Amino acid sequence: MPFKKLHSDIQDVLELQEIVAPTPFQSRSIPVIKSGANVFCVAPKDSGKTTTLILTTLQKLKCEAGENAPRAVVLVENKERAMELYDAFLMYTKYNSLRVYVGYEALHIDVQKSEIFLGIDILISTPRSMNKLFLVNGVNTSQLKIFSIDDAEMLIQRPEYAAIMSITQSIQKCQYVLYSEKMHPTLKRFESYFMEYSKKVTSL
Repeated sequence: MPFKKLHSDIQDVLELQEIVAPTPFQSRSIPVIKSGANVFCVAPKDSGKTTTLILTTLQKLKCEAGENAPRAVVLVENKERAMELYDAFLMYTKYNSLRVYVGYEALHIDVQKSEIFLGIDILISTPRSMNKLFLVNGVNTSQLKIFSIDDAEMLIQRPEYAAIMSITQSIQKCQYVLYSEKMHPTLKRFESYFMEYSKKVTSL
Protein backbone atom coordinates (compact mmCIF):
# COMPACT_ATOMS: atom_id res chain seq x y z
CA MET A 1 0.00 0.00 0.00
CA PRO A 2 1.89 3.09 -1.24
CA PHE A 3 -0.17 5.51 0.89
CA LYS A 4 0.92 3.76 4.09
CA LYS A 5 4.56 4.53 3.29
CA LEU A 6 4.04 8.25 2.67
CA HIS A 7 4.71 11.09 5.14
CA SER A 8 2.20 11.20 8.00
CA ASP A 9 1.05 14.70 6.96
CA ILE A 10 0.11 13.37 3.53
CA GLN A 11 -1.78 10.45 5.05
CA ASP A 12 -3.73 12.88 7.25
CA VAL A 13 -4.86 14.92 4.22
CA LEU A 14 -5.78 11.77 2.27
CA GLU A 15 -7.88 10.69 5.23
CA LEU A 16 -9.63 14.08 5.34
CA GLN A 17 -10.42 13.71 1.64
CA GLU A 18 -11.60 10.15 2.24
CA ILE A 19 -9.06 8.74 -0.21
CA VAL A 20 -8.41 5.31 1.27
CA ALA A 21 -6.89 3.25 -1.54
CA PRO A 22 -4.50 4.05 -4.40
CA THR A 23 -5.46 3.48 -8.02
CA PRO A 24 -3.61 0.65 -9.81
CA PHE A 25 -1.39 3.26 -11.49
CA GLN A 26 -0.58 4.89 -8.13
CA SER A 27 0.31 1.51 -6.63
CA ARG A 28 2.81 0.96 -9.44
CA SER A 29 4.22 4.47 -9.82
CA ILE A 30 4.60 5.91 -6.30
CA PRO A 31 7.24 3.39 -5.10
CA VAL A 32 9.28 3.84 -8.29
CA ILE A 33 9.19 7.65 -8.03
CA LYS A 34 10.06 7.46 -4.34
CA SER A 35 13.17 5.44 -5.28
CA GLY A 36 14.63 8.57 -6.89
CA ALA A 37 14.81 7.24 -10.45
CA ASN A 38 13.89 9.24 -13.54
CA VAL A 39 10.44 7.97 -14.52
CA PHE A 40 8.12 8.01 -17.52
CA CYS A 41 4.58 7.66 -16.12
CA VAL A 42 2.28 6.60 -18.95
CA ALA A 43 -1.40 6.14 -18.18
CA PRO A 44 -4.82 7.20 -19.49
CA LYS A 45 -6.84 10.10 -18.16
CA ASP A 46 -8.41 9.66 -14.70
CA SER A 47 -5.87 7.03 -13.63
CA GLY A 48 -4.51 9.20 -10.82
CA LYS A 49 -1.52 10.91 -12.46
CA THR A 50 -2.15 14.37 -11.00
CA THR A 51 -2.57 13.07 -7.46
CA THR A 52 0.57 10.97 -7.90
CA LEU A 53 2.48 14.08 -8.99
CA ILE A 54 1.33 16.02 -5.92
CA LEU A 55 1.91 13.23 -3.40
CA THR A 56 5.41 12.36 -4.62
CA THR A 57 6.40 16.04 -4.72
CA LEU A 58 5.30 16.55 -1.11
CA GLN A 59 7.00 13.31 -0.08
CA LYS A 60 10.28 14.42 -1.71
CA LEU A 61 10.17 17.72 0.19
CA LYS A 62 9.18 16.00 3.46
CA CYS A 63 6.16 18.32 3.77
CA GLU A 64 8.19 21.20 5.16
CA ALA A 65 9.58 24.48 3.84
CA GLY A 66 13.24 24.76 2.93
CA GLU A 67 15.38 27.81 2.35
CA ASN A 68 14.56 30.29 -0.42
CA ALA A 69 15.33 28.42 -3.65
CA PRO A 70 12.66 26.10 -5.10
CA ARG A 71 13.18 22.39 -4.49
CA ALA A 72 10.46 21.20 -6.85
CA VAL A 73 9.39 22.37 -10.31
CA VAL A 74 6.21 21.32 -12.10
CA LEU A 75 5.82 22.25 -15.78
CA VAL A 76 2.32 22.54 -17.25
CA GLU A 77 0.91 23.46 -20.66
CA ASN A 78 -0.78 26.78 -19.94
CA LYS A 79 -2.02 29.27 -17.32
CA GLU A 80 -5.36 27.50 -16.88
CA ARG A 81 -3.70 24.19 -16.06
CA ALA A 82 -1.18 25.99 -13.82
CA MET A 83 -3.99 27.47 -11.73
CA GLU A 84 -5.83 24.12 -11.56
CA LEU A 85 -2.72 22.41 -10.27
CA TYR A 86 -2.01 25.25 -7.85
CA ASP A 87 -5.46 24.82 -6.30
CA ALA A 88 -4.93 21.05 -6.13
CA PHE A 89 -1.59 21.52 -4.35
CA LEU A 90 -3.15 23.92 -1.84
CA MET A 91 -5.51 21.18 -0.66
CA TYR A 92 -2.41 19.30 0.54
CA THR A 93 -0.14 22.16 1.62
CA LYS A 94 -2.55 24.26 3.71
CA TYR A 95 -1.70 22.09 6.73
CA ASN A 96 2.09 22.40 6.38
CA SER A 97 4.70 25.08 5.70
CA LEU A 98 5.36 24.38 2.00
CA ARG A 99 5.15 27.43 -0.27
CA VAL A 100 3.69 27.00 -3.78
CA TYR A 101 4.13 29.61 -6.53
CA VAL A 102 2.62 29.88 -10.03
CA GLY A 103 4.31 31.52 -13.02
CA TYR A 104 3.03 31.86 -16.60
CA GLU A 105 3.67 33.92 -19.75
CA ALA A 106 1.13 36.68 -19.05
CA LEU A 107 2.75 37.49 -15.70
CA HIS A 108 5.68 39.88 -16.21
CA ILE A 109 9.01 38.13 -15.82
CA ASP A 110 10.35 40.77 -13.41
CA VAL A 111 7.34 40.24 -11.14
CA GLN A 112 7.93 36.48 -11.16
CA LYS A 113 11.63 36.95 -10.48
CA SER A 114 11.07 39.22 -7.47
CA GLU A 115 8.34 37.04 -5.98
CA ILE A 116 10.36 33.84 -6.38
CA PHE A 117 13.32 35.59 -4.75
CA LEU A 118 11.25 35.99 -1.55
CA GLY A 119 11.32 32.21 -1.10
CA ILE A 120 9.30 29.30 -2.48
CA ASP A 121 9.42 25.50 -2.33
CA ILE A 122 7.31 24.42 -5.33
CA LEU A 123 7.30 26.31 -8.63
CA ILE A 124 4.50 25.64 -11.11
CA SER A 125 5.26 27.14 -14.52
CA THR A 126 4.93 26.72 -18.29
CA PRO A 127 8.00 25.69 -20.31
CA ARG A 128 8.36 29.05 -22.02
CA SER A 129 7.87 31.07 -18.84
CA MET A 130 10.36 28.87 -17.00
CA ASN A 131 12.90 29.29 -19.80
CA LYS A 132 12.53 33.08 -19.62
CA LEU A 133 13.25 32.90 -15.89
CA PHE A 134 16.46 31.02 -16.66
CA LEU A 135 17.52 33.59 -19.23
CA VAL A 136 17.27 36.42 -16.66
CA ASN A 137 18.73 34.36 -13.79
CA GLY A 138 15.31 34.52 -12.16
CA VAL A 139 15.37 31.11 -10.49
CA ASN A 140 18.05 29.31 -8.50
CA THR A 141 18.05 25.56 -9.20
CA SER A 142 20.88 24.61 -6.85
CA GLN A 143 18.42 23.10 -4.34
CA LEU A 144 16.19 21.38 -6.91
CA LYS A 145 15.24 17.81 -6.01
CA ILE A 146 12.38 16.85 -8.34
CA PHE A 147 11.24 18.16 -11.72
CA SER A 148 7.83 16.92 -12.86
CA ILE A 149 6.16 17.50 -16.22
CA ASP A 150 2.38 17.31 -16.32
CA ASP A 151 0.88 16.18 -19.65
CA ALA A 152 4.30 15.84 -21.27
CA GLU A 153 2.73 15.54 -24.73
CA MET A 154 2.95 19.35 -24.86
CA LEU A 155 6.72 18.95 -25.35
CA ILE A 156 6.10 17.56 -28.84
CA GLN A 157 5.45 21.17 -29.95
CA ARG A 158 8.59 22.89 -31.18
CA PRO A 159 8.65 25.95 -28.81
CA GLU A 160 8.02 23.78 -25.75
CA TYR A 161 10.57 21.19 -26.89
CA ALA A 162 13.22 23.89 -27.33
CA ALA A 163 12.34 25.34 -23.92
CA ILE A 164 12.67 22.04 -22.03
CA MET A 165 15.99 21.28 -23.72
CA SER A 166 17.32 24.71 -22.71
CA ILE A 167 16.02 24.40 -19.13
CA THR A 168 17.37 20.92 -18.44
CA GLN A 169 20.83 21.78 -19.77
CA SER A 170 21.11 24.36 -17.00
CA ILE A 171 20.22 21.97 -14.16
CA GLN A 172 23.08 20.08 -12.54
CA LYS A 173 21.36 17.17 -10.81
CA CYS A 174 17.70 16.39 -10.35
CA GLN A 175 15.06 13.66 -10.56
CA TYR A 176 12.76 13.98 -13.57
CA VAL A 177 9.24 12.54 -13.76
CA LEU A 178 7.23 12.85 -17.00
CA TYR A 179 3.49 12.16 -17.05
CA SER A 180 1.71 11.41 -20.33
CA GLU A 181 -1.17 9.41 -21.78
CA LYS A 182 1.02 7.88 -24.50
CA MET A 183 4.75 7.28 -24.99
CA HIS A 184 5.42 9.53 -27.98
CA PRO A 185 8.73 9.03 -29.88
CA THR A 186 9.70 12.63 -29.02
CA LEU A 187 9.46 11.83 -25.30
CA LYS A 188 11.49 8.67 -25.80
CA ARG A 189 14.24 10.84 -27.27
CA PHE A 190 14.76 12.52 -23.88
CA GLU A 191 16.47 9.33 -22.66
CA SER A 192 19.57 10.57 -24.47
CA TYR A 193 19.45 13.89 -22.64
CA PHE A 194 18.00 14.39 -19.16
CA MET A 195 16.07 11.10 -18.69
CA GLU A 196 19.12 8.85 -18.33
CA TYR A 197 18.58 5.40 -16.83
CA SER A 198 14.86 6.12 -16.70
CA LYS A 199 12.13 3.66 -15.79
CA LYS A 200 8.69 3.42 -17.34
CA VAL A 201 5.52 2.84 -15.35
CA THR A 202 2.11 2.19 -16.91
CA SER A 203 -1.35 1.59 -15.49
CA LEU A 204 -1.43 -1.97 -16.86
